[in-house]
Amino acid sequence: MTPAAPARKTARMTDDTLLEAAHRVLETEARGLAALAAAIPAGFAAAVRAIHAAQGRVIVAGVGKSGHVGRKIAATLASTGTPAHFVHPTEASHGDLGMIGAGDLCLLLSNSGETAELGDLIAYCRRFGLPIVAVSGREGSTLMQAATHGLCLPQVPEACPMGLAPTTSTTLMLALGDAMAVALMELRGFTAEGFGVFHPGGKLGAQLARVAQLMHTGAELPRVAKDTPMSETLIEMTSKGLGIAAVIDPEGRLAGVVTDGDLRRNMADLLTRTAGDVANPAPVTLGPDRLAAEAMALLQAKKISVLVVTDDDARPVGILHIHDLLRAGVA
Repeated sequence: MTPAAPARKTARMTDDTLLEAAHRVLETEARGLAALAAAIPAGFAAAVRAIHAAQGRVIVAGVGKSGHVGRKIAATLASTGTPAHFVHPTEASHGDLGMIGAGDLCLLLSNSGETAELGDLIAYCRRFGLPIVAVSGREGSTLMQAATHGLCLPQVPEACPMGLAPTTSTTLMLALGDAMAVALMELRGFTAEGFGVFHPGGKLGAQLARVAQLMHTGAELPRVAKDTPMSETLIEMTSKGLGIAAVIDPEGRLAGVVTDGDLRRNMADLLTRTAGDVANPAPVTLGPDRLAAEAMALLQAKKISVLVVTDDDARPVGILHIHDLLRAGVA
């Protein structure tokens, strides 16, 4: 029979009191982060270089709240160019040690530094000569003594009013993991292009897409010669439906563009003129290797909806419309 749930007690608190509690927690954790920033563990640089030098992966492990933080650190490392995954210490003791191989490095997290479940991982690392980077709040703890590189967090109060729930300590642990990941990014020379490889989905993937992935090319690209009559230019623009035509000089380079706005501005004698007469000779262009987010920013800054994509020789290779960016999720 399922035991009855204990009676729920609710303290009488005003909204202002709840806001004060939130402010107190955030201020406490902010002071903790300031203390960490002011006294970054002495072994930080050596630990980062050890991770960078590892031939295998970074194996992150921790129990309880440290385990939850460890999963996030492993995910951040993996998405920023440092191969990493999380191994639960208890599962490691029951077969998952086989997931740790030669060349790997273990990043072990424990605020107390006395987490018993980490014992088998520590022993395994010692047996096979794998380096250990430890993050702990106690300098002389068992974990720190076993570590190749020990990173000790500053002693700061937890935000919990009883000082029991891991709050400030886990915030510092997470922040130090972020600091390691970013330092490794810079050490590896990790670029936005590399970031995009690991983040192809969702809004972030759209922001990291290249113009070449979204532009209209080949037969979809409306183009005419400078001496093309506007009657034919209109047919080309209408058939391609992008509201623009690239005007090409005899060498195949972009000489200008004709847009729907140019048609309206030249309506009086439009059909008596050529594409070269009507074209804007200094259009906005962009290279195919630029980020889609950059293209969106450029279109918005110039208050236009479409542009010609050109190569290094100023030859048109595509047309990019703002609708292409919006459909891809770039906003």
